[in-house]
Amino acid sequence: MFSFFKKKFGGGGNAAPAPQPAAEPVSAPTPVVAAESAPAPASITAPAAVPVVAPPAPAAAAVLAPEAPPPAPVAASAPLAAAAPAPEPAQAPTVRRSWLDKLRAGLRKTGSSIAQVFTGTQIDDALYEELEAALLMADTGVKATEFLLEDLKKRVKEAKVTDPAAVRGLLAEALSDLLRPLEKPLTVGEHTPTVMMVVGVNGAGKTTSIGKLTRHLAEAEQKVLLAAADTFRAAAREQLSVWADRTRVEIVSQEGGDPSAVTFDAVVAGRARGCDVVIADTAGRLPTQLHLMEELKKIRRVIGKAQDGAPHEVLLVVDGNTGQNALTQVKAFDDALGLTGLIVTKLDGTAKGGVLAAIARERPIPVYFVGVGEKLEDLQTFSAREFAQALLE
Repeated sequence: MFSFFKKKFGGGGNAAPAPQPAAEPVSAPTPVVAAESAPAPASITAPAAVPVVAPPAPAAAAVLAPEAPPPAPVAASAPLAAAAPAPEPAQAPTVRRSWLDKLRAGLRKTGSSIAQVFTGTQIDDALYEELEAALLMADTGVKATEFLLEDLKKRVKEAKVTDPAAVRGLLAEALSDLLRPLEKPLTVGEHTPTVMMVVGVNGAGKTTSIGKLTRHLAEAEQKVLLAAADTFRAAAREQLSVWADRTRVEIVSQEGGDPSAVTFDAVVAGRARGCDVVIADTAGRLPTQLHLMEELKKIRRVIGKAQDGAPHEVLLVVDGNTGQNALTQVKAFDDALGLTGLIVTKLDGTAKGGVLAAIARERPIPVYFVGVGEKLEDLQTFSAREFAQALLE
């Protein structure tokens, strides 16, 4: 689970609640809770979470120590050390392999059309023309397609390749290099709390992705607070509450309340309660709904008033099945909000997986996670090489 994010340990400048005199910010949680957590009592709380956060420095050091398990099995005479940490390193590769199998299966529709190009007997202009058509059909986009073809021709010339089948491997290398700028881990711990604002159009899997991310954070002993700021969609608050119950985290919500007020209350409550992460779920928006996009801008501004420098992450959830429309969404939301990362969902059955190449070429915003199913383990970190290989196998 530690591959999902990295926690950095630094000064606690952001951890100090603003309303206090700044004498001893860490030692004054009680008066802050009394003053600023008024909107939070309506939230669903997990009583066991508070004691866990009481000693922040020791707990964090214990959580982020994935290197610790390997030495444990060496000491055969230490049964206590070998009991708990040993299973995780053994399970992680298995989970990743299973996820990669699903990714390959999901991208097979895209890859099969590209693979047919390399079944010929010679490398000529006809091969490159067929490859160009296949890449465009996979929603790679004109700019990314032109870039890949030029790069591929150089690689073929330098490697003196004569077998069309070998060109396929060179294309995988070219695609991997193109996608590499999208590889970046989601980082928490630089700010206390780390505030994330999650946006996207209806049906992209936004709330479900938040639930999965929350589960991984909670399992890594991060104290998470959810803000149900999607007050427009029917049952959105209830859906997020279900995830909060499953993951035993707190949630701030108001039935029919103002989205900006909900997010403000959540950030203030998160600071007062010593939360590590605050995640705000917002209402689905189409980029063409300008008046509704203004509401998202307002939420972003209000979060900044609740905590200086927040939100620290503005994540867009995009449906991988939408092809070039996904690129349009990325551009529109980025222009309006300044995106810091993407979560690409529903890549478990699409013929348009090439859209990530278009994003990398035209708006290279990091892809933090890729989703290939409904299960918790189906949300995994993005790897350029793994994606390129899965796409072109």
